[in-house]
Amino acid sequence: MSEISSHKVSFVTVEPEFEGQRIDNFLMRSLRGVPKSRVYRILRKGEVRVNKARVKPEYKLKAGDLVRIPPIRLAEAPNIAAPSQSLWRHLESSILYETDAVMVINKPSGIAVHGGDGVDLGLIEAMRQIRSDCRYLELVHRLDKATSGCVMLAKKRSALKALQQRLRAGRGIQKRYRALVMGAWPERVQLVDQPLKRLELPDGNRIVKVHPQGKLSQTRFQVVERFMVPSVGPLTLVQAEPLTGRTHQIRVHAQFLGHSLVGDPKYGDDQVNREVGRLASLRLCLHACGLSVPPGEDFPGLEVEAPLLTDLVRLLEKLRQGES
Repeated sequence: MSEISSHKVSFVTVEPEFEGQRIDNFLMRSLRGVPKSRVYRILRKGEVRVNKARVKPEYKLKAGDLVRIPPIRLAEAPNIAAPSQSLWRHLESSILYETDAVMVINKPSGIAVHGGDGVDLGLIEAMRQIRSDCRYLELVHRLDKATSGCVMLAKKRSALKALQQRLRAGRGIQKRYRALVMGAWPERVQLVDQPLKRLELPDGNRIVKVHPQGKLSQTRFQVVERFMVPSVGPLTLVQAEPLTGRTHQIRVHAQFLGHSLVGDPKYGDDQVNREVGRLASLRLCLHACGLSVPPGEDFPGLEVEAPLLTDLVRLLEKLRQGES
């Protein structure tokens, strides 16, 4: 994409990877930091033209379209924090899989997937700086800040569109997680089929609960390893495969059965978290350990496994010792 000037009219030729993108989204990506209201105002006033014609915000671009962008101040764009050298090296070494269309990162716990709401630097902002050679880099899906493991980034708009369509349709993408839960998970419970609904509490915080008016939500569980810790009692390492993609799905389905995730500050048990935290450094014990996308006409497919990160490996080693 050619450089956009803040003091004169710019003309941008739409390249093939942006075909099908709405003009409003194209502008918001091109004019990072410019308020959304300003983008819609220049569209509404006809200051943006495509092939010399006025367009509405929902206009879908075609390869070769010539977009006229008026002079617009980019000084409003916030300064994006730079990743530290240690984070830079860590993220570079965390790339599990890469082609010319997609990249998969083994995201560490504690880093949000994108900035905003008090977060200066997210995974996507950091990766855009680390991989400045990538002309296009967008998140395909999200992970909670405290959850580690597989995150897909698209390096082409065509890949982003294909993968997000599959995710919305609930087909063709399999995600696998490892979770450490309280208690002895019963072998007979292999599928949790309970509707989930997001609720707002009186204090403004939002939580997710099993609710009869919630959305269809299904998670498949399988026992991987069992532990007995004198100060805590039984704990179970499970593999969880969400068959639907609801917010906090694994965490809430496990809590509903009385087996909250260890280290979960929202849905977990504070006493258990304190006791386990005495054994080793503790955070939400949830790791996206695998990702499978079967090949199709829209995407060639991939199969990625993300090894457990060092903090979880150390905790499991302590649990195997049965220390208290």
